[in-house]
Amino acid sequence: STVMCWGWKKGRETQLKKVKIHDMIFCEKEGEMMGAGNQADLKRQETLKAIETLSLLDDDLMTLAFDRNIEATELLLNVILQRDDLKVLEVVAQREYKNPMSSGRSITIDIYAVDGDGKVYDIEVQRASAGADGHRARFHSSMIDTKMLKAGQEFKEIHDSYVIFITASDVIGAGCPLYHIDRMIKETGAYFGDGSHIIYVNGSYKDDCDPIGKLMHDFRCMSSADMFYPQLAKQVKYFKETEGGREIMCQVFEELAEKRAEEAREETRIETLFSAIKNLMKSMKWTAEQAMVAMDISEKDQKLLMAKFQVMTD
Repeated sequence: STVMCWGWKKGRETQLKKVKIHDMIFCEKEGEMMGAGNQADLKRQETLKAIETLSLLDDDLMTLAFDRNIEATELLLNVILQRDDLKVLEVVAQREYKNPMSSGRSITIDIYAVDGDGKVYDIEVQRASAGADGHRARFHSSMIDTKMLKAGQEFKEIHDSYVIFITASDVIGAGCPLYHIDRMIKETGAYFGDGSHIIYVNGSYKDDCDPIGKLMHDFRCMSSADMFYPQLAKQVKYFKETEGGREIMCQVFEELAEKRAEEAREETRIETLFSAIKNLMKSMKWTAEQAMVAMDISEKDQKLLMAKFQVMTD
């Protein structure tokens, strides 16, 4: 019986040890889950705080507020173009224009709109002055033109286009609320009349008695209660001050963070390949093409890498 008693005790101790180990593992996993949950809650709170600071000068909010919103877009364009009869037929946010060149630069415009006369509008918001460079406006205008005509159409059939930059600061620097850029004939001073228009809207302009001043006031506002135009206040209130709207904004932030992370990973991958190819070229006295063949680089990556080599030689 002594042997049996000792065996029972030993078995019991083993069971207790197993239970303790199980409990430790369970508590550890539970702690990990609680930690992950706390991190998610903290991240969400940080996102909600970031949303509170947004205004229509931030493209994350602006594109949501104007996407498929004809009423708000008509208000915006009528005020900027100083009209009261412009009718919008279509509005789409984040429309992509693919460059037909395989290694060419494409663009995604904040707001794409078409009016009743077929005129096309590209509306951009920019907090950083560098993002509103004149060369960018030119490039946007040219990319929009590539989608204007179908095969067989006459050039004169091309519709007018407007590239509109709403900037947080006065990037032109002359203190005007609006800046209109159109091609002119230098010798005569006459308007060239090609239908291409670029407009810069000074987001820092202040005059509550002027429609442009009111519009820019609303673009700077972080609270819908402080806004002049109900067409804009309604959208800001929904996306910033209601549970459903904030949930959409949180999803946008998460998707944007993942997209940026993916872009960073892709950029790192290409840079790593680029460095490896340069090392092979130096050590083996090879051309870039020979090094890429030896490394079995895909055709898609070869085009990206050759574009980087081209920049080096320019």
